[in-house]
Formats: sequence, C-alpha cells, structure tokens
Amino acid sequence: MPRILQADVDEVKARTNIADIIGERVALRSAGVGSLKGLCPFHDEKSPSFHVRQQVGYYHCFGCGESGDVYSFLREMDHVSFTEAVERLAGRIGYTLHYEDGGAAPETSGRSRLYAANTAAAEFFRAQLLTPDAEAGRRFLGERGFDAGAAAHFGVGFAPRGWDGMLKALTAQGFTREELSNAGLVSTGQRGVYDRFRGRLVWPIRDVSGQTIGFGARKLFDDDQGPKYLNTPETPIYKKAQVLYGLDLAKRDIARGDTRRVVVVEGYTDVMACHLAGLTTAIATCGTAFGTEHIKVLRRVMGDDNASGEVVFTFDGDEAGQKAALRAFTEDDRFNAQTFVAVAPDGMDPCDLRLQRGDAAVRGLMDAKQPMFEFAIDRKLGGFDLSTVEGRVGALRAAAPIVAEIRDQLLRPGYERVLARRLGMDPTEVRSEVERAARGASTPQQVRREAPLTDAVTGAPVVAPVTLSSLPRSPDVAVERDALMGALQYGHQVDQALLNRALEAPFRTPGLDAVREAVAAAPDRTRAGWVTEAVNSVREPYRSLAGELLMTPFPARDEERAVATVADLTRRLVLRQLEREKQELLGAVQRVPADSDGGRALRMRLRDIDAERQRFAES
Repeated sequence: MPRILQADVDEVKARTNIADIIGERVALRSAGVGSLKGLCPFHDEKSPSFHVRQQVGYYHCFGCGESGDVYSFLREMDHVSFTEAVERLAGRIGYTLHYEDGGAAPETSGRSRLYAANTAAAEFFRAQLLTPDAEAGRRFLGERGFDAGAAAHFGVGFAPRGWDGMLKALTAQGFTREELSNAGLVSTGQRGVYDRFRGRLVWPIRDVSGQTIGFGARKLFDDDQGPKYLNTPETPIYKKAQVLYGLDLAKRDIARGDTRRVVVVEGYTDVMACHLAGLTTAIATCGTAFGTEHIKVLRRVMGDDNASGEVVFTFDGDEAGQKAALRAFTEDDRFNAQTFVAVAPDGMDPCDLRLQRGDAAVRGLMDAKQPMFEFAIDRKLGGFDLSTVEGRVGALRAAAPIVAEIRDQLLRPGYERVLARRLGMDPTEVRSEVERAARGASTPQQVRREAPLTDAVTGAPVVAPVTLSSLPRSPDVAVERDALMGALQYGHQVDQALLNRALEAPFRTPGLDAVREAVAAAPDRTRAGWVTEAVNSVREPYRSLAGELLMTPFPARDEERAVATVADLTRRLVLRQLEREKQELLGAVQRVPADSDGGRALRMRLRDIDAERQRFAES
C-alpha cells in the first residue's frame, strides 16, 4: 500500500484536537493548566490517572503507563493500522491525503472496510423502510408510539424478505462477499451466500464514536423461524460484551449532566421510548447480560471517579427481570456511582409504559427508583416466611452478607436498620450478624516474595520503568525535573537558544538525563508532533518517566506564567552549569603556574564565566 506523505501525516495531526477524539470515549475534566484527565481506557481504575494535553497532542496514563499521540490512541482503541488511523482522521476534517506514488487514495482494507460495509448496510436498511414491502415494520413502530421522525433519529431500517437484496446492493457498491461475511452481514449455507437479516426491523448499533458496527433485528413475520431478536455475530469490530446500544446518542448528556445519571434498560425500543420521553441518557446491552466490560466502557464515559453519579437499572417486574437485576447487583461494587433499580408499575417496560401512560410516566420512573442494596435485600427476604422465628433467622443469615458488602461505612449502619425493620428484629442482633458475615468474607492476605521478572526470550532480568515517584528528592533533582517538564510542555514557546544552552550539560539523575538527551536532540521544537517523537525516542527504562513529565500538570496559574517559569528554570540550569564550571576552573588554577599560558587562559575563562553569569542573573 502506498505510504501517505509525511507532510500530510503531520498536517492532519496538527489540525486534529486530540481531546475531541479521546473525549468521544472518555469523560475529560480539567486537571490544571493545559491538562485534562479522565478514567483510563486501557485499564480498569477507580480514580482518574489518564491525562491528555491538547497543546502537544499527547496522552499518558500514570496508572498503566500507556502513552502516545492521536494516531496511537486510535490504533490501540480500534485496532486499526497507522494508515487507517491517518485516513480516518483526514476524513473527519475533510483533508485530502497525498501518497508517495502521487496517486489517489487507495482502497483501504481490513477494519476500515468493515466499518464502511456496515455504514452502507445501514443506509440500505433505512431506505428500505420507506418501501411498500416494509409496511409490517412501519406498523410495528407505529403501534409502539414511534413515528417516522423517531425512526430516522435512531436510524431504524427494514431488511427486505428476499434472499439477497442487501448482498446485491452492497456488492454493486464494490464490497466483496468476503468483506460482507467478515462484517457479519451475510451468511453462507447450502444455497450459497445470503443476507443474514431478512424480513426484519433493523436497528443500527454504533460504537461510542458513532460508527455503525453491527445491527439488531426484530422478527416481524410468523413464518420467520429465527429468534425474536437476531444480532450481528462477533466480528473484528463488534464485540457484544463491550457494546451499549444508544451510548453514541447518550454520551454527551451523560458526561455533562449535573448528576451524571445513566439509565440502563433492556431493549432497543426501551432506549427509544426513554430518549423520546426525556431520559436521554438511556442505553441498553445488545443481546447479552450487563457485565464487566460494559461497566468499563460506561465508567469512562461517565467519568465515574466519585459517588456523585447514578446508574439506574430498569427491569421488567417478572422473574427474569428480577434475576437480571440481581446479576447487575453482583457487579455493583465496580461502580463509584450510586446504583438503583426502577421497576415500572404493573411490571411494564419503558416502551409499554410510555405507550399506555405517556412520557411523564417514563420520567417518573426516576422518582420511584430504589437503591440497589435495598432491592437486593428485599429479593433475598422474599424467599422466607417472615411470620416465623425460623424464617426471620434464615432471612437474616441470607441478607446479612449483602449488607456486609457495603463499602461505605456511613451507609452500612443505615442498611442494618433497614434490614432490622424488614425483619422486625433487634438492630443489635442484626448488626452482630452483619459483622460476622463481614469477618467471614475476608480472607488473610497471602504474602509471598515475587521472583525477579525475566525476559521470556533472553532470560535477562526485566528492569522496572523509572517513574516520577521513584526519583531522588533533592533541590537539584527538583530543578531538573521541573525544567524538563516545562521543556516538554512549553518548549515551543521558550527562547530556543536559551533552552539549547540549558540542555547542553548532563543532568545528575540518570533518568532525567535520558529525557534531557531526547529533548536536546529534537531538531525543531516548533514543529507539531516534535514532543511525541522526543518522548518515544527516550531509551528504556526511562520512556515512561518522559511521558509522566509531559503529562503532569505544570505548577502555574495560567499559560503565561507557565512559560515565564520555564524560562526561569532554564536560566537556573545555565547558571548551575556555569557555577559548576567555575568551581572546576578554580581548582585547575591552583595547579597551573599563574604566569603560564595555561594559567592566563584559565583566568580569562573565569572572567568570561563571571560575565555570563551576571548576564543570565540579570535577564
């Protein structure tokens, strides 16, 4: 494949705001001058350690050490090639790329073709919803209170009943059967290749950035022998355990809302009903139970770093719905946000509730929500006869572990009283049983000495990365650290001659000196992307340290003061070098005859150093 011209690679990066790209997947908040932070998308964490600096186009996680530029972010998150990442960003900003052979942009392959195929299929299905053959689909939507505007907003379409209508339409657009098969759009049987979705109402399933990655299809006709709902199978771009339907529409309101509330419902029509009723933060899973991977995605979008957010699960009132709620309860401790359960009157789902009682009734679900712990306690007590002593004791023993799991030490006593009231028992007895359950749940920590890590191929010891926290603590180290932090973050705004002079001499700390070498070697610090190349060029085990220096918020009130502080730090480094050189020369003067050529040269150099020191001290 022809290579994209480097000038275009740099230009696309310069025109792209990395915070916009990352912000589609991670809720970012201010973290000081020029820095944003959020929950890391590369590992699960409770408090944010993932930082983004828009000005230099770089991200770094202080928790797992992942770092890079906007291209590396897309490559890691979406598993695309470097070329595909550049082409995707160029498409977003409408920039025409040029290739080394001078030709037009080549057809991309792999994941980009799967995205393109799904996008084309979504357009095909939407167009089909307007045809006479889709009357059953339009009637289905109308009977559930959804008009043409609602269908268009959610991209709902119709898969025709024929054997290969979509297959013919997309192959005419240039997609191969292999590509359509890899995208999960067609299947292969004894009669050959045929459309996976036929005679069904179709919802496009999009990732958090809004790209169509799959579909959910609802059966409409009695002669359809397939399941009620049929989803896209697992593909390179569609992983049902990580996909939340409606998140692309809900993410903005989730991240910017005062309460940061998320409403988890069970189906596509429930998401539609909630959004149309005003609950615009509703999302749903796609043919699978709400699980750990869904939580990771949701927490990043929420910015779930404290208990101020809410996650409200809505479930049918039947036994299956209650079991689903209890499955969600088992994952409750993965949220920092408070979790609730909302069950509609008469066990209706949000779609039926809106249809029968209106939008206000759907919004009213939030007023009737019940804390998840209280819901779980009630479900547990429901299995016992509380009119007997034996039943109450059994219920206490069954429910006490639930209360014992409450991490908030201010909440636990309240739930102990709730449980005591439900059982009609002495609160002291309940507290004792909860404490016993808590002790039984804890196990002694197994402490063992870890063997040194070794490289799997060479057998050599693996050296742990050097980090900011591992640096020695001294005034000299602090000056070197802060000066490098400033050089990486604001080096393009500082006098380059001064910065070059400050970076000439080695630093006393090995890790900081390795970063100094990379910054000093940068050929043009005014060019977009220079800092990414500098950090990536730092030798191991010091590269992570360079990333931390770049991403740690610089201690200044605003950018103007930050630049001034960096300039002052560079002057201090120069003065330190001059003082060090002066002390060495004073020692040498004692060893050389004063009237010799060498002695005179040393004294002249001392005079020049004093003049240079005076100049820097006064600047």
